[in-house]
Amino acid sequence: MTDHDEQKTYSISELSKEFDITTRSIRFYEDQGLLEPKRRGQTRIYTKGDRVRLKLVLRGKRLGFSLAETLRLFELYDTDKTSATQLKSMLELVQDKKAVLHQQMDDIKMLMMELVTVEKRCIATLTNLAPDEDEEEDQG
Repeated sequence: MTDHDEQKTYSISELSKEFDITTRSIRFYEDQGLLEPKRRGQTRIYTKGDRVRLKLVLRGKRLGFSLAETLRLFELYDTDKTSATQLKSMLELVQDKKAVLHQQMDDIKMLMMELVTVEKRCIATLTNLAPDEDEEEDQG
C-alpha cells in the first residue's frame, strides 16, 4: 500500500454514496463519538480510518449491536491495540446477542403455535356456521 493510499481522504457525500446512507446518519455517528473527522473550515474530512470505522458501525448495526456497544469496542481498541481485551469484549457481546436472539426465536415459535391454534378455531367456527347465516351476511 502506498503513502498516497494511506493519506486518501473522503468527503461526507462520498461516504454517504459508498455506504448508501444519509449524510445526516454520518453526522449522527460523529455526534455519538463513533467518527472523528478532521475539519477544514466547515468541511468534514474523513480519513481511511474513519471509513473503516463507519463500515464497522454499519456491520455492527446489521448484527444487532447498539451504537453504545460499538463505541465501547472502539474505545477498547483505541486504548489496547493488542486487541486481546477488545476480542474478549467482542466475544462477550456476541454471546449476549446470541442469547437474546435465541430467546426471541423461542418467543416467536410460541407465538406461532398460539396463532395456529386461534386460526384453527376460527376456521372450525366458520365451517360450523349454518349455511343460511353465511348467506344472510353476504346479502345483508
